[in-house]
Amino acid sequence: MASLRWSEVERAREIVGRHLKPSRLVEAVSLSRATGARVFLKLESEQPTGSFKPRGAITALACNLERGPVAGVVAASTGNHGAATAYAARLLGVPATVFLPAGPNPVKRQRIAELGAHIVEGGRDLVEALDRAALFARERGLYFMEDGRDVDMRPGTATIACEALEQLPDADVLFVPMGDTTLIRGVAFAAKHLKPGIRIIGVQAERAPAYTLSWRAGKAIATETCDTIADGLATRRPLEENVRELRELVDDVLLVSEDEMLAAIRRLHLDEQVVAEPAGAATTAALLQEYTTPTSAPNSGAQTYGTFAGKNVVLLVTGSNVAPEVLRAAMS
Repeated sequence: MASLRWSEVERAREIVGRHLKPSRLVEAVSLSRATGARVFLKLESEQPTGSFKPRGAITALACNLERGPVAGVVAASTGNHGAATAYAARLLGVPATVFLPAGPNPVKRQRIAELGAHIVEGGRDLVEALDRAALFARERGLYFMEDGRDVDMRPGTATIACEALEQLPDADVLFVPMGDTTLIRGVAFAAKHLKPGIRIIGVQAERAPAYTLSWRAGKAIATETCDTIADGLATRRPLEENVRELRELVDDVLLVSEDEMLAAIRRLHLDEQVVAEPAGAATTAALLQEYTTPTSAPNSGAQTYGTFAGKNVVLLVTGSNVAPEVLRAAMS
């Protein structure tokens, strides 16, 4: 069974509610028309720092402060978790240090700097940044808020599902981006608790498929690289305990290509007036894989749609911190 307890989610709702407003749930008219479903966007991209991540970071840091003094908090990130850690640290009065891989998303790096965290860059990817951050925190006796492993973060992400099901009690399907899996494991736990029959679909980048491969195989399978424009999905070293929970909670996983994410960014921008980074647009990309373009059946005026026709579908738009070159590529 999943390790999260419902009482922890209820506590997280209290903590998150003191600091963040519920994110909007809006119908995506163009996507509804295209798929035959009623499609809604859960706009976590409108949260402070431009992503869902402050929910988990605020919850985790607040819980640790309740247990005793915290001399400083350390995080490793491709950007959004780092910004959320910096935001939570400033909000709660704790110094923050954020480790980033070399050549990070400049939009995300600037946001972290503006929030006052000390930044350390280096390493070829998130795995190497994580190793350096863990050593730094251990040597100095600081709190290492490790996304994907920190048990205090997941209740914060679960609050997204609570809000979504209050806003749309008839939701049938939730599409959730899948990076280090803190998000999807929290969302899936809360959604299944509140509505056991709801379907949870995880979405990863084809070029960063470690957790998808692991979900399918039932064991952790690492990849050598995770070279994708979706830096929020760029994980290559799954954790066994996370894979076990995914197998319990997630109904299906889908992979999306770089081109599909770029097309989804463009579609959200032009048709729904929503700015999304690749990880935030991945759910839209996955949904658009799953429908058949409407065509008139022979001798009939009927329309033919895909898997989700007639369903109430919620797509989590998890971040808006799109790098300029990625946005240019999407809009070209």
